[in-house]
Amino acid sequence: MKNYFFLALIILISVGLNAQNQQTKQQDTTALSEVIINSTRIDLPFKENSRTISIISSEAIKNSATNNIADLLQQVAGIDIRRRGTSGSQADLYIRGGSFDQTLLLIDGIKMDDAQTGHHTMNAALPLAVIERIEIIKGPAARVFGQNAFNGAINIVTKKELNNTVSATMETGSFGQLNAGVTVGSKLENSSHIVHIDKMSSDGYRYNTDYDNSNYFVKSIFNQNKQAIEMITTFQERKFGANGFYARASAVDQYEETQNSLIAFSTEFKSENLSITPRIYWKRNQDEYVYSRNNPTLYRNLHITNKMGAEVNANYTSKAGITGFGVDLSKVYINSNNLGDRNRFMTTLFLEHEFKIFDDKLDITPGIAVTYFSDFDFYAFPGIDLGYRITDQLKAYGNIGYTYRIPTYTDLYYNDSSTAGNPNLEVEEAFAQEIGIKYFSPKFSASLALYNRDAQNLIDFTRTNTTDAIFKATNIAEVNTKGLEVDAAYNFKLNNFNQTLAVGYNFLDDNILDQNKDLSRYSLNTLKHHFTTRLSTQLLKNVSQNIIYKYAQRTTGDSYNVWDASIALNLKQFELTITASNIFNADYIEAGYVPMPPSNVLFGFRYNFN
Repeated sequence: MKNYFFLALIILISVGLNAQNQQTKQQDTTALSEVIINSTRIDLPFKENSRTISIISSEAIKNSATNNIADLLQQVAGIDIRRRGTSGSQADLYIRGGSFDQTLLLIDGIKMDDAQTGHHTMNAALPLAVIERIEIIKGPAARVFGQNAFNGAINIVTKKELNNTVSATMETGSFGQLNAGVTVGSKLENSSHIVHIDKMSSDGYRYNTDYDNSNYFVKSIFNQNKQAIEMITTFQERKFGANGFYARASAVDQYEETQNSLIAFSTEFKSENLSITPRIYWKRNQDEYVYSRNNPTLYRNLHITNKMGAEVNANYTSKAGITGFGVDLSKVYINSNNLGDRNRFMTTLFLEHEFKIFDDKLDITPGIAVTYFSDFDFYAFPGIDLGYRITDQLKAYGNIGYTYRIPTYTDLYYNDSSTAGNPNLEVEEAFAQEIGIKYFSPKFSASLALYNRDAQNLIDFTRTNTTDAIFKATNIAEVNTKGLEVDAAYNFKLNNFNQTLAVGYNFLDDNILDQNKDLSRYSLNTLKHHFTTRLSTQLLKNVSQNIIYKYAQRTTGDSYNVWDASIALNLKQFELTITASNIFNADYIEAGYVPMPPSNVLFGFRYNFN
């Protein structure tokens, strides 16, 4: 495989040298300092926020040497994506040592949590072709988003419009991978539309790891000349062999199909001092699992979850500062042959206010979220952010806050031969603190954060002794997590072309008090050391290269090094790419008993018809 990769590399460079007289489309670079962060209730420019927030821009997405969000997020220090397959077929999302149930995913601010289980969080991940940027907020975010944002949240911001464009993409490579997609953008007199369809399939890199995934996306803005109404519709379907995914390693014939869909409508009413954004949405997830692919009647689970919601968020600016407030109403229904037929009603009220004093150098933002659950009563979780602007580029900040998560229906009611739910579980709670400093300029940016989290009643599946076959959902008495995180990026020019070197490191130490780690299924497999780096270079007019390196060491002592790379040749309306993953054939496992794919390569072709 390596010989094929380097041969293709030489061919692309040669073609690029012969194409120096071709015109290339100038890549847009996002002025991050001017980006308004949407993942907070008070709209603030990126450089003014007082939390650990990072952005993956459209340019960084393009240079990521990936074709799906799961692989992309692995390049961010402090984010642990534990994959059980390729191309995002099944992956769990963790931030700063929290579980997959403790991280919230949003699409344009719409909460995509699933009441069945956090295993479905990444089912809602969108194709990269429709993403403008990804906002990552680390640390407790319950007072901003409500439940599930226990350790952080990730907001996928979709593209606003594509002006009368049509593009087609085709990729093929190792393991019988075959990917194809079409993106259409249309801007009319009083509306704009984006439509994207793609399909990703593979024979699998080992027995029963094949997949057949489809993505459909439509975003329309109607009545643009008066009161604009935005509609977003998504549908993702994944069908995949699940060799060893959930049960013991010997369960090689497991199979799963999932469907995730969303439809939402929103608008904005705006005056000089007041902005009000109402939204309604419906999210659906369907999960079918069979233990034996060739004998589905042996053991089968079918879960269908529907969530319908309405929310109103507002900002009011006065001499006293900016006030953000909102209300979120939602109803969840689940129909399941294992979990039963259940429903839950939720109401959350949000309030926060930003004060600025000392010539606007010091900002103070207290806030609170109050939530009522029809089956878990009332919960109130306050927090406060502090920031001090030392210079225009340098800022110190800190935040403290309470955060929480109610049990999923899987925690409460799931039962099989090795797992037992617990309907008497209590709500997870934590008190988190963080201090940091960050520097931002067009050429160089860096941040350093120290964080601590004291948690109670965290939910894990545990057993009474090492010979017990049943893991039962249990509230762990107390867990302490502390860590350090560093991020930096340097932009420079070479031969008048833009180059970028980005690095990140996260150290995490968590300690489950009064708990035997040998009896725990989930809690002690976090990333103790996580280092990432990306070098994006362009040495020739038409050719760009990217090299990504990831080092991970888990609490269990397992460690691995993974190198990925890509090269792209741009010639007017078409682009040729080669992406190589796990170049040096690292042997490693991210979740359960599932070995990750060996070295593989993907060849891509993209054509723009505009």
